Amino acid sequence: MKILANDGIAKNAVEILKKNGFEVYLEKVDKENLIEFINTNKITVLLVRSATQVRKNLIDKCKSLKIVGRGGVGMDNIDVEYAKSKDILVVNTPAASSNSVAELVFAHLFSGSRFLYDSNRNMPLEGEKNFKSLKKNYSKGIELKNKNLGIIGLGKIGLEVSRIGFGIGMNILGFDKFINENSIEVKLNDQSDFTFKINLTSLDELLEKSDFVTLHVPAQKEYIIGKKEFKKMKNGSAIINASRGGVVDEVELIRNLDTGKIKFAGLDTFENEPTPSVSILMHPKISLTPHIGAATSEAQDRIGEELAEQICEFYRK
Repeated sequence: MKILANDGIAKNAVEILKKNGFEVYLEKVDKENLIEFINTNKITVLLVRSATQVRKNLIDKCKSLKIVGRGGVGMDNIDVEYAKSKDILVVNTPAASSNSVAELVFAHLFSGSRFLYDSNRNMPLEGEKNFKSLKKNYSKGIELKNKNLGIIGLGKIGLEVSRIGFGIGMNILGFDKFINENSIEVKLNDQSDFTFKINLTSLDELLEKSDFVTLHVPAQKEYIIGKKEFKKMKNGSAIINASRGGVVDEVELIRNLDTGKIKFAGLDTFENEPTPSVSILMHPKISLTPHIGAATSEAQDRIGEELAEQICEFYRK
């Protein structure tokens, strides 16, 4: 049984798989040669992250495939239903990276609320000569405590964001179109049974009341935050997108940043990955990271282990 981890996989996962009799290929095969490589080597399991596309053409031409595994949450780079129709098991790791993404959200929130993204650019250039003027520029930061954090999408990542928010004293508003309850409970941490209640609101109410809005949703055909939604947001509020590019209208985001309606933004994902627009990259009010939400050592170990366990379980049956 042969596995191709085309976008890489953690060392611990490789060890688990080898102990269970799998042969693991770690080559990065480009898309032009991927079908040939799979067929030549009779690959039965293809593991990907966001880079490799698993579309109908590949599924039809690679008859040896039994499993497609996605290291992460979103599976918009895989034709999931079509693969299932061909009796291919499709698995992902929805829980493994939740904490890493949630912590990155707060990295952007802290960075934006205290101007760190901008001061880290300017201190090396002007700190020696213009220390006092920089101090004045960055002296109007805000605290997160007692502010309203609106979370759009209350899956595993959204809930993890809420736990951190509760922990630092924020008021949490939640919206998820797939949840019908008025509220949901979330445990404060893994060591305590203490729980908090997330009050669920409409999207409009969340936008109107939130000081900070963060999105945790899969890829969409249309913007979740577009011109109409920006109008409803509080003056001076901020927005974080560490979910998928294309859920926030970046043209409208820039317009609202320029008018001051939006105080700052934090972006880990972009409409035009891997070539974000220059206007986004150069904007002075945006904290930027290159889609690294799940890219921590701990998350990669958990992702690899979860994938390896699912593969081993499939072949035990």
